[in-house]
Amino acid sequence: MNALIMVDIQNDFLPGGALAVPHGDTIISIVNRLQPFFQLVVATQDWHPPNHMSFVSQHPGHSVGDVVNLDGLDQVLWPTHCVQNSHGAAMHDQLHTTSIAEVFHKGTEPRLDSYSGFFDNGGNHETGMGTYLRDHRVTDNFIVGLATDYCVRATALDSIRLGFRTWLIEDACRGVELNAGDCEAAITEMKQAGVQCVTSARWLAPNSTAPS
Repeated sequence: MNALIMVDIQNDFLPGGALAVPHGDTIISIVNRLQPFFQLVVATQDWHPPNHMSFVSQHPGHSVGDVVNLDGLDQVLWPTHCVQNSHGAAMHDQLHTTSIAEVFHKGTEPRLDSYSGFFDNGGNHETGMGTYLRDHRVTDNFIVGLATDYCVRATALDSIRLGFRTWLIEDACRGVELNAGDCEAAITEMKQAGVQCVTSARWLAPNSTAPS
């Protein structure tokens, strides 16, 4: 079975949000049109407590984009975003959500961030998504969402690590690009790990016969 994994299409990552991904809103219509082609659709959702240590507000004297050591792990500092039960943490109201079978929260521990939809950044604690997909006999994961160079990248790499065939739908993702070239580097890393890259035209182009 093929699964569509929608990564963090939340208000705070879209224009006007606290951590807006440039042009992040342009993927929504593509993602909506892709959903009917998949037997299983799941989503991830950043779900931070208000005192999350990835927030620059918790580190006086630092700026957004700085990297600090947090319990032995490098942590990029971000604006306060996707606080649990806030408007910023909600999925965008134009995103179709009725087909979502399960939502997996991540980044819920104050001192531990989670870019991947499968594990925290230390690779130790699972969100439950891997088990859920296996229980549903998923073999191939198709990944869309935000952001290419962070949460999409980490989700794709963990998907490969867990033994799923993994596909990045490139035009249904957008990146942060804290540094020029970050997205290109992330895509190269994913490809080298075994992630296959496709575009939405596989399903949405006229006369497409792509299987679901």
